[in-house]
Order: sequence, then structure tokens, then C-alpha cells
Amino acid sequence: MSSNQIHRLGRRDARRIAVRAQLLAAPRPTDVLEVVRRLGIVQVDLTPAVAPNVDLVCWSRLGRAYDPTEVDDLLASHRLLDLDGLLRPADDIALLGAEMRQWPGPEPLREWQIELREWMDANDLCRLDIIDRLREEGPLPAREIDDTCLVPWRSSGWSNNKNVVRMLEMMERRGEVAVVSRERRERVWDLAERVHPRHIEVVPYEDAERALRERRLSALGIARVKRPEVPGEQWGVGDVGERAVVAGVEGEWRVAPEQLGQPFRGRTALLSPLDRLVVDRGRLTELFEYEYYLEMYKPAAKRRWGYFALPVLHGDRLVGKLDAAADHRAGVLRINALHEDVPFTAAMTSAVDREITGLADLLGLEVVRA
Repeated sequence: MSSNQIHRLGRRDARRIAVRAQLLAAPRPTDVLEVVRRLGIVQVDLTPAVAPNVDLVCWSRLGRAYDPTEVDDLLASHRLLDLDGLLRPADDIALLGAEMRQWPGPEPLREWQIELREWMDANDLCRLDIIDRLREEGPLPAREIDDTCLVPWRSSGWSNNKNVVRMLEMMERRGEVAVVSRERRERVWDLAERVHPRHIEVVPYEDAERALRERRLSALGIARVKRPEVPGEQWGVGDVGERAVVAGVEGEWRVAPEQLGQPFRGRTALLSPLDRLVVDRGRLTELFEYEYYLEMYKPAAKRRWGYFALPVLHGDRLVGKLDAAADHRAGVLRINALHEDVPFTAAMTSAVDREITGLADLLGLEVVRA
């Protein structure tokens, strides 16, 4: 289709494209590696309120077929990478390699990028010490690596003076070290040459950037050309895909052409607050007309839906929030509340109950309702 043509979509059309692209329509996928490939990225967040984000995302797609040990096996075999806090296919190194080589970015550099480079240059002896230590001793957590930085890392946040951790994270972005595993909540580091795929042909920077935007749009189905920059994976897709407008929503969108005109058969799913379907709160409001905030950082008295409420998807609509908490010591999944944004039918309630039971089975817990 001509790139000058504009697809005119209703909100329902746009939602269905988004849901289907995120593998949340029926039928379910069946393979963990394929899920991560199709989603492009899965945020690695270990918040234990219900389950780690990777488990929630994969389970919401695969259902009872999901086994968390499969992710561990894929990471151990280096078919998946834990890179910059994102789970992604190992062959993504072909697309990320050029960016790693150009760290902290292509010219002209922004002020904050120049500051990063200057900090790394000032502490190059520490960087070399880390490489030597990992080469000699193998994988290590940051706490076992000596801090030989000459210039401390200064920040108003949690990372202030966390010199070794910040050095490792920047070395990761340069393609020098990689996360090889996690022990509880702690990353274990090794040389990237032992973790990243070998003999891989790196795609030139500009080609790789476009390919990543195309994959992002394929995973999202429909997205804005530009969105505010956030740490990690971005939400904007630039000029890839085809132009679209959504009725009742201002501005132009880009849509993945392979998603146009496809049949849709919805299902019910409980989503992580960090799920890629919902994490762009702007798109969430515009397309789904759904209000949601992650309230774990709010005082308990000011929470509307709960500490780590799970968005409830039914068909192409987000219809509520599930306030649940996993208590492994007591062996229970506590259901504190099910907030209905719209009145639930008996069929909706039954479908949500089945998902709650499935989640409890995944965690090896018994459902207890408040």
C-alpha cells in the first residue's frame, strides 16, 4: 500500500491490533523463546508482590504451559540475554552491537553523554581491573569486585557512590561485560565475550536503529511516531510501518501492516503493571480509555487499587484491576479486591476466576479471598 495512504481506525480496531500484536488474543502461543522474540523485550523486574515481571508476562501469554525454569534454561544456554534490565533474544546483539561500539552515542553528544564518557575515562583503571578480575575468576556479583574508581559516581538517587555497579552497567552498554545470572535479586557479571553470541555480524548503526523500530512496531501493533524518552526500550517508532489515525484521538499513529485486516478472538488475562501492553500510560489512556497507576510507591492510605494491582484484560478492553499478593510463607495468594471498571457479567467473573486459579497454580499457592 502506498505510504501516502492513511488507515482510518476506530478505537476498537486499534485496541485489537495492540492486543493481538502482544500475543494476548486467542489462541495462546506455546513457546517461551518465541514469546520473547515476538514481544521484543520483557522487563526484568523482581518485585515479589505477586511474581517477577518475566513470569507474569510469559504466564499471561502461555498460561498453564508456562514453566519458569524454561527462562532459566534459556538464559543459562545464552539463547536469551538479560541486557540492561531487559530480557531479549541473544541474536539481538547483531542490532545492538553498533550502538555498543558507539557508546555513549553517535555525535553530537548531549551534555549528559559527555559527562558519562568523562567519568568512564577518569576511572579507566577500574574498568581494566574489572576485566582482569572477571577473566581470572569468572562470574562475580558487584559486591565481590573491588572499587578502584578514582572519581566517585555522584547522584541524588540510590546510585550515589555505587561506583562498581555503575561501572559495570556502563561496561554492559559498551558490550564489555554481561549479566550471566541473578542470585536472588543480585546480578552476576561475566565478560560479554563468554555470554554474547560469537561470530555474529553486527548491523550498521542506522540500519540497526531502523530494524529495532520496525520490531518495536511489530510488537506493539500500533504506536506513536514520537513518545517521551524513558530508560531502556523506547515507545516511539519513527516513520516505520504505515500511517494511521484513530477516531476520537488526535494526531497520527503508525501501524504494523501485518496486523491490518486480521481476525480477532479475545480472551481474558491478568497483566503485570509493567506489561508492554499497558506500560505506556499515554497510549493506554488514548486507545483503551483506561486509568491506571502503579501505586507501590504511594502511602497505603492513598492507594485506590492496591500495592501491585494487576490490570484485567477481557477481549479488547481493560476492565478492572486485581489487588493480589503472594504470601509464600503462608502458602497463599491473597485476593484483597477485584476492582471492576465496568460491571462484570457472570462470564467475565468466571473467566477472571480461572485466571486467578491459574496464577495461583503457577506460584504453587492456594487462593484466599479477603
